[in-house]
Amino acid sequence: MNILKSLLSAAALVLACAGMTAANAETPHDNVVGAAGYDLTSYFTQEKPQRGNGHHVAVVAGVTYLFASDDNKKMFEAAPSKFLPQYGGYCAFGASIGKKFVADPDVYDIVDGKLYLNLDSKIRGLWSADIPGRIKTADANWKTIAGKQPADL
Repeated sequence: MNILKSLLSAAALVLACAGMTAANAETPHDNVVGAAGYDLTSYFTQEKPQRGNGHHVAVVAGVTYLFASDDNKKMFEAAPSKFLPQYGGYCAFGASIGKKFVADPDVYDIVDGKLYLNLDSKIRGLWSADIPGRIKTADANWKTIAGKQPADL
């Protein structure tokens, strides 16, 4: 009798776990943290960007953003588009050449009130040589590459 109870308990556990896995498979963006956990508002309000924390979070388009304070979170929630990095947070120079490179949140520029992240300081140098031209090209490319996986570019 104890063996039967153990088998039934194990079967119930397996079915419960399978159900949770199926539910998670339908929401692939769960646990995606934007801007490597940096507080997006801090790019605009502090001398240098600050890391956010798990106490103050907001989710936009399936991406979780972390904030250093509740005030920063509220500021972001009032106008997310003001703070979100361009090109989905990918490297701005990469977007200008039709690629999606992971950006370093410490390598950035704010141009005309918009946040542009780049891969590293060397790439930022290439970006900085013609920022208006790179933005124009990246904006045009983004229309084509936004929905593609980085490996497909």
